[in-house]
Amino acid sequence: MPRRQLLRVTAGARIFTFLAVGAPVLWYRDGQALVALGALGVLWALAVIAESRRETWQVVPVAEAGLVGLVCGLSVVDSSAIVAALIVPPFAAALLGGLRPGLLALSSELVFLVTTGLVVNGALTAEQGFTMFTWSMGALGLALIGNFVHGSSLGEVNGLTPYLDAQRLIRQLLDLSGDLDSGLDVISLAGSIASDVRDALPTSILAVYLPRGEVLVPLVSSAEDRLGDTSEAEALAVESWTRSAPLVHERRFAFPLGDGAVVAGALSPDADLADEEVERVILTVCDQVRSKAVQLDTALLFSDFRDLASADVRQRLAREMHDGIAQDIASLGYLVDALAAKPASDKQAQQLAMLRERITKIVAEVRQSVLTLRTSIGESQSLGAAISSVARHLSDSSGIPIQVSLDEKSTRLRPEVESELFRIAQESMNNAIKHAQCSSIEVVCRVHAPEAEISVSDDGRGLQQARADSHGLKIMRERARLIDGELRLDSNSTGGLTVSVRVGNTLGAFPGPTDAERVSP
Repeated sequence: MPRRQLLRVTAGARIFTFLAVGAPVLWYRDGQALVALGALGVLWALAVIAESRRETWQVVPVAEAGLVGLVCGLSVVDSSAIVAALIVPPFAAALLGGLRPGLLALSSELVFLVTTGLVVNGALTAEQGFTMFTWSMGALGLALIGNFVHGSSLGEVNGLTPYLDAQRLIRQLLDLSGDLDSGLDVISLAGSIASDVRDALPTSILAVYLPRGEVLVPLVSSAEDRLGDTSEAEALAVESWTRSAPLVHERRFAFPLGDGAVVAGALSPDADLADEEVERVILTVCDQVRSKAVQLDTALLFSDFRDLASADVRQRLAREMHDGIAQDIASLGYLVDALAAKPASDKQAQQLAMLRERITKIVAEVRQSVLTLRTSIGESQSLGAAISSVARHLSDSSGIPIQVSLDEKSTRLRPEVESELFRIAQESMNNAIKHAQCSSIEVVCRVHAPEAEISVSDDGRGLQQARADSHGLKIMRERARLIDGELRLDSNSTGGLTVSVRVGNTLGAFPGPTDAERVSP
């Protein structure tokens, strides 16, 4: 809260208290109390004016408090309503300066209040003493409230506060990371939970799911039959997640792990277990994997933090490139245009034309990089839809046709997996356009969560010697490694290059997409 708003609050507090105190005084028309009320009005008007001046506002609280205590001490015998004015100076002082000025103001007005009351009246009755004590405690309470608001306003004004808090928390995380004996790898922890469940229950299908919005996303899955249908187990997992209770139905089971993951599967045909026995085993397994469920929740939070940080970095780089480098290079192009309008010779005209063409190409590449950084998977998009969208943009800007073939099930991958696969596909298409000298590109996206495969093939000149300043392939391998994926580069039948990435427990071939699923930008 800016200081100007704090000053408005203190002025409002004085006006409200003046009206609250003045109502009973005017009702009873007590002459001496009216004089005291007028003195308070003049005093508070001067205080508001003095507080607005930076060179005098620090002395206002103590001076105001002493004078208010003096007025209340003179009026405590004739009108106890005036004593309510004691609450204003400590509140205003703490609101503007913190707890110390608030306590100084309270002490000042109490000294003047008690001294004046004893000197003028000789002695105070029990009722007068109780009135003074009550409003003094009220002043102390408001001073504490003012101090809280003052501290909150400083936190809002100081833009470094969120960063300082982040520093403290990250340092704590680094200190604690040495005690994380199981690490923060989501897939490994989910796989460990699945292994414990398989040890307790013979299963033909088993999967560990993670809530994502209103749907469940599989973290790991396994099946005795590679083509085993997991849809019924997934439906039971959704029901178990919704009810927050374990369910057993027709040799299928599902149970939640705390507030996070859900385990679901189907019993093996050889398992001779009644539903009641399965329920008892599930309760035992829940107790056994409770600690691993906490570890998995921690790993997921860390993954979300990492993804948020990387998204912020991409957005910042995109802004800096668009507002900085792109604008500077474009301004060079305008300068070249001005020189080309009046060339000194034909040779210079040719050189300027070549330079202008090169600048135009660089600007296009920078803009494409900005688009790459800013493009991400929306909440309502699938991975295939996002890849199709960026392929359409790349095809329009480069003139190279890009055909995208999709084979996606409705179940989504984890957000971080989708994000890394999307970036790998995007970088592969960019590389093919920039370096392959190709005439067409074909992208195949197959997603059977938690498994996925993406390949980008071109008909260009194949894999060339890497440049010293080229980091694209290294970055793609790092992205694949982050999601426990496999990245491969192979020559294809056209003589071009195929970049493929696979994730999942089983990296076998997926059935190809039908003609109805083929999408061409």
